[in-house]
Amino acid sequence: MFESIIRTPDLIAVKSGDKEFKGHGVLDNTDISVKTEVNQNDLKIYVTADKSELEIVRLRWNLTEPLKGRILGDAWERGYGDMKWEGMVPHRAMPWYFFIHHMTETAGYGVKVRPSALCFWQVDPKGISLWLDVRNGGEGVILGGRQLLAATVVSETYSGMNTFRAAQNFCKRMCDDPIFPHKPVYGANNWYYAYGHSSEDEILADTRYLAKLTKGLENRPYMVIDDCWQLKRCDEYIGGPWISNKKFPDMKALADKICDQNCIPGIWIRFLLDNSEDIPQEWRLSHNNCLDPSHPDVIAQVKEDIKRICGWGYRLIKHDFSTQDIFGKWGFQMQPFMAESGWHFYDRSKTSAEIVVNFYREILDSAMPTDTLILGCNTIGHLGAGLMHMNRTGDDTSGILWERVMRLGVNTLAFRMPQHRTFYDVDADCLGITEKIPWKYNRMWGELLGNSGTSLFVSVKPNVLTAEEEKELSEFMKNGSMQKYIAEPLDWEETTLPQYWKIGEKNVYYDWYEDTGLRVVRETGAIWEALDSEKLF
Repeated sequence: MFESIIRTPDLIAVKSGDKEFKGHGVLDNTDISVKTEVNQNDLKIYVTADKSELEIVRLRWNLTEPLKGRILGDAWERGYGDMKWEGMVPHRAMPWYFFIHHMTETAGYGVKVRPSALCFWQVDPKGISLWLDVRNGGEGVILGGRQLLAATVVSETYSGMNTFRAAQNFCKRMCDDPIFPHKPVYGANNWYYAYGHSSEDEILADTRYLAKLTKGLENRPYMVIDDCWQLKRCDEYIGGPWISNKKFPDMKALADKICDQNCIPGIWIRFLLDNSEDIPQEWRLSHNNCLDPSHPDVIAQVKEDIKRICGWGYRLIKHDFSTQDIFGKWGFQMQPFMAESGWHFYDRSKTSAEIVVNFYREILDSAMPTDTLILGCNTIGHLGAGLMHMNRTGDDTSGILWERVMRLGVNTLAFRMPQHRTFYDVDADCLGITEKIPWKYNRMWGELLGNSGTSLFVSVKPNVLTAEEEKELSEFMKNGSMQKYIAEPLDWEETTLPQYWKIGEKNVYYDWYEDTGLRVVRETGAIWEALDSEKLF
């Protein structure tokens, strides 16, 4: 039923400055060339230019029969609670790949991971369009005659399986070289009760509690120190330099003390924000003053930061904020393009996608000598697959507001689950435990995370749980340490918050909703504020 696009496109269009060039099947003028190479299983798109500054390449495949079905697209970076199956929305930009389901068939259309362009799809009844953003930041890339393999297109139609299994299989098609942790990763992260305010003593208390919860488990947990440890940390600034503040007098000694509790040290870092006055302006991006990952000296500094952290003894690095720090926007603001116009990187010869991929590769290579795991957060998963062991695939959950856990946690887990063990290990974010969220709700989220096969991290405010609740949490941690199953959302075609899940051979139902329904919320930074709906009317 669904037509393959592994064929010569019907239209190729290129934007360079205020000029647009078009061709049918191939575009080849005196300076710009776009060619496609059709293979048995994929279609490669090659782009080059001698002098022109290339910006956008668009390819179009017209269809012989009208396209019908419900569609699921991906996101530029993390999900923001907005991923869903829906009817056709022709103007919608769908980054990286999309699935379409009609009757008994599901088709996937996408580009293989780590393309050299920022790619999105558009679909209408008459055809399929692929947009390739080959810019350097917000301006044209200067290839100087270099031939660029911009993207490799793959498509596949699946019959005799449900949409979830089809999505898993297609994610495998898009990534043939993923990397995974050697054993299941789980543990604790102090963010969702401390929210940036912590100390060495509090981290060690968290570690002792984690050791208690996981006593007797052969696979030991990670204690991840989140944002709180760096020198200039305050609520108004969460950047470098990446040396510790007075609440954390000796980071190496702290790592050793975590190990003494039979836990594994992990740490959070934000590589591309450092307002230190001794950093040359040449290292900085012009549009937001963050560090430019195309500059060799910035990469050298990042590698030195990693060497220092690994030397302290930390064996999981969670690097955060890089997409925001590079492009100046969150994923939900990137419609349809990731970058605004008017700025460029230090190295004008590479596309934004190439620069981001190289940034991820340098991080991984620097951590490899100590076998340190890489967990990306606010990273571009499609560019990081094969270069990070784990990826935080959704925006923050909460230790304060249950509505945010549902919207962001449950939605992320369900709709990014096809990427789990196909691109990397998925981290759908934490189980945040405070007195603000009743345990009867957190119990469900913790049970699902623990049985999902994904990375389970908990943030537990001290002295909140009863002995019986601690016993339940320990069971979740035990399941997270083994990761026996991959949870499958059974009703993901009907809702953004699946309630019916298949875990192993069992079907499990979760009643996420309070009897009074959802409260209205508004975002006030890292924590959402709940507005009582009864008081609004």
